[in-house]
Amino acid sequence: MQKYDTDITRWSPDGKLHQMEYAKEAVKKGNASVGLRSKTHVVLVALKRSPQAELASYQEKVFKLDPKMGMAIAGLTSDARELAHYLRTECMNHRYVFETMVSTARVVEDLADKHQFNTMIPGRRPYGVGCLIAGHDETGARLFQSCPSGNFYDYIAMAIGNRSQSARTYLENHFKTFADMPLDDLVKHGLRALATTCQDGVELKPENTTVAVVGVDTNFEVYNDESAKSWLDTFHAAPEPTTGTAEAGEAEPAEAPMETDA
Repeated sequence: MQKYDTDITRWSPDGKLHQMEYAKEAVKKGNASVGLRSKTHVVLVALKRSPQAELASYQEKVFKLDPKMGMAIAGLTSDARELAHYLRTECMNHRYVFETMVSTARVVEDLADKHQFNTMIPGRRPYGVGCLIAGHDETGARLFQSCPSGNFYDYIAMAIGNRSQSARTYLENHFKTFADMPLDDLVKHGLRALATTCQDGVELKPENTTVAVVGVDTNFEVYNDESAKSWLDTFHAAPEPTTGTAEAGEAEPAEAPMETDA
């Protein structure tokens, strides 16, 4: 296999780009991020990681791109900063030329094109980061996922990163109720889904949790540290809801498209 993984443009006999597979593994190893939307709002929640729990600050996982748009990431934070800077520039250029905000779908297409460009140029490597892009524009509340391969998907709810399958299972059991759900309840569901990805001995607390909200009546706001405490207090105080849709013996859902496309 080694002779096929030294260049992003070299296909293996089984039809894979191994550098692309490695980039997807980087996304899977990053701390989880969860996104979900109603008809009026989109919520992003993310679990931050600290390289040295007592000695270093936690790495940022959510980036504001435009007054009505932002993204959460899983994977290499350094790659995410580069992509966030690129998308902020695209948003500002669109506002300067057209004097209006760019649509969320257009920004996601630009991001996917930048991902895909690195899969066909020798000497480059794929971005090792997956993104959940949340925005509110003339089409309403939107939530997208982008992949290192350049693919992107429109979602009602999605989770990416380490141990995210458990969060996706939770979301699949509850997503039918999200459309008309109040914002506070939507955030609680996001935090519950994120909590399922925590390893033993790790719990959600203001220092390691980020909550971000955007909607018809609010710009993209990021809540960290003490500003996230009020959301976490309501989350810890609320009882666990019944799924209502899960059946005994239900098979585990298939992997998300990010992990199955070639």
